[in-house]
Amino acid sequence: MSELNPEFIYFDLDDTLLDHKKAEQAGLADVHQHFDVFKNIERQQLIDTYHHINKGLWEEYGRGEIDRHILHRRRFEETFVELGIDATLYEEAGKVYMNYYRNHWEWVDGAKVAFDAIAEKYPVGIITNGFAETQWLKIDQFGFKETARQIVISEEVGVMKPHPKIFDHSTELIGIERDQILYVGDSLTSDVKGGKAAGWQVAWFSKHPSKEGEELADLVFDEFDTLLNALSV
Repeated sequence: MSELNPEFIYFDLDDTLLDHKKAEQAGLADVHQHFDVFKNIERQQLIDTYHHINKGLWEEYGRGEIDRHILHRRRFEETFVELGIDATLYEEAGKVYMNYYRNHWEWVDGAKVAFDAIAEKYPVGIITNGFAETQWLKIDQFGFKETARQIVISEEVGVMKPHPKIFDHSTELIGIERDQILYVGDSLTSDVKGGKAAGWQVAWFSKHPSKEGEELADLVFDEFDTLLNALSV
């Protein structure tokens, strides 16, 4: 069992503490039911098509090739084109999706108990990629402002993880040596590689870890009890 003894712990938000993937799928299922144009299209086909297109657009956004408005427009517009549906519905679909998506936010299994217990022993913070207004809604709804010493949102910094600037900024905010900071996250690229490149310790939350990630991370866990044990909480 790896033992960790950091002076500060940052957590990723989506799919580490909050179950973004589950909420996204549920929101898209609601969109599928909302619009009559999907009556001859399987729900899973909509979900899979959207995921593929949205992933590529977020990569473009992360590289600075498109802005948030183009991402918002193209993710449903291109999904509808791919599915052979009237693409002019994209704007309405985007609004409907966001309303449904917000209804499905919830903690990842075991994350709330672990986060609260860790926050009693260690100073904690949040670093998250995403659009500021959506992430602040989550932060407000789940009470993170009452617990987190620092909250860093990529859109407000101007770059997304794993860009070094977001990790440098987060380091400066707390004034602690880099090797005494632990980052807990689920993404190999954004969290593990980004955190290790910044000189931080990393605990990787993964159900199906790769060999590369296992070699990079200081701790790999798929149940939060493992993280609690490693932190002696």
